[in-house]
Amino acid sequence: MNLNHFVNTARHFDFGDRVPVAQPAIRKQYEAYPYPARDPTDETKRLITGSPSNLPELNHYIFSGARDFSQPFRALVAGGGTGDGAIMLAQQLSDAGSSGSVVYLDLSEASRRIAERRAEVRNLSNIRFHSGSLFDAATLGPFDYIDCCGVLHHLEAPEEGLSTLAGALSPHGGMGLMVYGKYGRNGVYPLQKMLRALGSGLSLHEQVEIAKKLVKSLPANNWFKRNPMLVDHRNSDAGLVDLLLHSQDRAYLVEEVGALVNSAGLSIVSFVPPVQYEPSHLLQDPELLERLNGLNPMARAAFAEQLSGNLKQHAFYVVPDARAGCTTAVPGPRMVPTLSTVNASRLAMAIRQEGFLAVKNGPVTLRLPVPKDAAVIAEQIDNRRTLSEIHDLVGTTLENVGFDTAWGALYKAANGLNLMYLQADKS
Repeated sequence: MNLNHFVNTARHFDFGDRVPVAQPAIRKQYEAYPYPARDPTDETKRLITGSPSNLPELNHYIFSGARDFSQPFRALVAGGGTGDGAIMLAQQLSDAGSSGSVVYLDLSEASRRIAERRAEVRNLSNIRFHSGSLFDAATLGPFDYIDCCGVLHHLEAPEEGLSTLAGALSPHGGMGLMVYGKYGRNGVYPLQKMLRALGSGLSLHEQVEIAKKLVKSLPANNWFKRNPMLVDHRNSDAGLVDLLLHSQDRAYLVEEVGALVNSAGLSIVSFVPPVQYEPSHLLQDPELLERLNGLNPMARAAFAEQLSGNLKQHAFYVVPDARAGCTTAVPGPRMVPTLSTVNASRLAMAIRQEGFLAVKNGPVTLRLPVPKDAAVIAEQIDNRRTLSEIHDLVGTTLENVGFDTAWGALYKAANGLNLMYLQADKS
């Protein structure tokens, strides 16, 4: 059973306006084509979730799974656009009975109106909307958590933008960030260059029509046409504009992400989903894998990026350097395994039938082995029981492997796919 449909609905991250007021062309773009395209009435049907900023996920990586959200909690969504990140976080805080609040910040008035209407449909009263630049963040802080997705790569000086956000962050907090990935956007930048040549002097609406014609006319050997990861232009005109007609964006390799983060006095906690940044899931030869054993986590992540060649964005969590190395939740008897986007019975069924969890990543399917005996562990995960309690319920029923072995493989696979996190027991 393939678990691709269990993985979080992908946030497209590139919300609204992304730049200081000094760049009116980009502001004008998002006023005309708020991104991502959203219909507020759809809020009655579904909640869009994804990484980063999913509440159990950010608690796992930023607060060791131990954050008590009944206590004061302030989050900033810097570049809130049409509202995906702010709505997700505000709804999850509300569902948790939290008194926490979300500050939405964006330059685009058109994007803000859509986000506000989405909040109204959901009757959310825990979002404070502000129109302004990312560089206004310091005047609104401090914040326990900052979401900044699809913003930094549109800035003239991304390092300055991230430093500004770091200055608005509580010393005990962290951030969820996303920037474009270089290899997965193969073909985008030559096409952007061609469209600038063809669309010179035309209105943005006229450029959209020219872009549609050019995309249809691309020869079969064109890199953009051959890249299966690029689909946003097919979903809406706003997606096409953001992908192909943007006046300013850049893409990052893993090591460049590291340099950007370090420039602001921050440290990377984890890329998400972790499975995409571990080469052993793609590279099976034992001799080759052995030669990677000496690489540190960032070097392994860079190798995985080169190996897959299709990461079009990098989502990751960061904390101030002083908190580095001590924020990710780790398994223990009093930790509560928490499933985020899959229910326990379906997860158990996949394990029992296949002996692995699988997710499709472009043209490649990643398979993470899990002993079939681990299905009985998965069945007992209700987001309330501790690992100790689950052990007491099923520990003697495992036939072929011990509890620790089965649980370890289950956790490694499910956490790697963003299906499971750990929360501290509060009872």
